Amino acid sequence: MDFLLILEKGFFAAIAALGFAAVGNPSKAAFRYVPMIAFCGNALRFTLMTYAGMNIAIATFFAAVFAGFIAVGFAYHARYPIEVFAFPALLPMIPGQFAYRAILGTIRFMESTQEVAQEQYLPGIISNGITALLTMFALGVGVAIPLFMCYQVSFRMTRGAAK
Repeated sequence: MDFLLILEKGFFAAIAALGFAAVGNPSKAAFRYVPMIAFCGNALRFTLMTYAGMNIAIATFFAAVFAGFIAVGFAYHARYPIEVFAFPALLPMIPGQFAYRAILGTIRFMESTQEVAQEQYLPGIISNGITALLTMFALGVGVAIPLFMCYQVSFRMTRGAAK
């Protein structure tokens, strides 16, 4: 296992998540915890894809669930909504490369006037589009599981009730 490569993926995801968190103008607690959640989630996804042989959608689902539960713990400690920590941390996992290739292939398909050339673009459009959609679906469902499981905890954190 190439530990430095896992650290590299997690590090750059943490930097990106910090940027995404800054856009929402969160509290100082979010700036401490969001990079850690992003690091753990992306490192897990990369490890599952590289060393466990999972495809990107399934690995993203497990990483999103994992990051969501970490966000629950940090949100409970910081007394802020779970979403403040979970959503910016998951944004670096969005499959931009697959979506870009699907859109670019669609544009090339529409610009092409030859039927043979159009047939060459279709497999890439379908493959990249389905991968992007399934990965986005996995992110949404994966982060929703901890949010729904800890729904009452979220109310107690933000409404000032006793722990």
